[in-house]
Amino acid sequence: MEIVPESLRDPRIHTSVVDVADGLTFEVDQCGDGDELALCLHGFPEHSFSWRYQLPVLADLGFTAWAPNLRGYGASSRPQDLQAYRLDELVEDVARLIQASGKSKVTLIAHDWGAVIAWQFALRQRLPLQRLIICNVPHPQAMQDAFGWTQMRKSWYIFFFQLPWLPEYALSRDNAKPIADAFANSVGDSTRFPPEVCDVFRRNAAQPGALTAMINYYRGLFRGRRSRPRIDPRTPIEIPTLMIWGEDDVALDKSTTLTTGDYVTDFRIRYLPGVSHWVQQEQPEAVNAMISAFVQGQEIPEYSAHGDLVPAVTARS
Repeated sequence: MEIVPESLRDPRIHTSVVDVADGLTFEVDQCGDGDELALCLHGFPEHSFSWRYQLPVLADLGFTAWAPNLRGYGASSRPQDLQAYRLDELVEDVARLIQASGKSKVTLIAHDWGAVIAWQFALRQRLPLQRLIICNVPHPQAMQDAFGWTQMRKSWYIFFFQLPWLPEYALSRDNAKPIADAFANSVGDSTRFPPEVCDVFRRNAAQPGALTAMINYYRGLFRGRRSRPRIDPRTPIEIPTLMIWGEDDVALDKSTTLTTGDYVTDFRIRYLPGVSHWVQQEQPEAVNAMISAFVQGQEIPEYSAHGDLVPAVTARS
């Protein structure tokens, strides 16, 4: 099954299969051939296609830009055991990909579940990072600080996903149509998610075993056995970090971002009012401008309530 049709492919992006340690393989969208790696991690229920707007920009900035399909997604390895999706293994996948790239300088860019993994990678100092860019997932301690009834209501699906077989049944109906609907019904600017784009994510989820693998990320949070000691989430992260946050997130409340600066010593945040959880796909021009400024050491513009970028001289750090 062709997940991303040729009509939606950017000719500058090519896809290859990367063999990494421990016999795993990852399907990776690639663009550019710079000395530094920009590794982009997608979320649930997404695909490497989620970074189609960012990879060429990163290549133009001088990076080798990679967007892998995380384990269980696309044509990447899809282990069946729930324990294969525990957070320790997912963090190790990032290290495996970095080592396979052969790059010593790395900027890690991540959204949703990819950002859960990226925060842990940075907390554990698994390998050195030049920069960390997070889209719409809170720092784990900031999430705990803000967790209350409002966020509990938004997180209902995490508890639903702990049930056996029922989540897979619910999401697989009509050839995984609920996956396409999840994008169409939660985005602010529907023109960014026409049916042909939503169908990419639907086809990805409709692959045999894919939904179970994707949901096992959530099950592994509760039932995954640790292979490494727990890291205190209050451990300071000293990597220069940019957080980009679409304020109209149906799954995560803005309040979960507010104490991030207490745990990240070199921290900048930019909010995008009126923009959904799918921030880098819904407002790629704004997100790309923020990423470009950050990696070049420039002032990072803000996004106004009118949908414009505010000149950097007025931006808040």
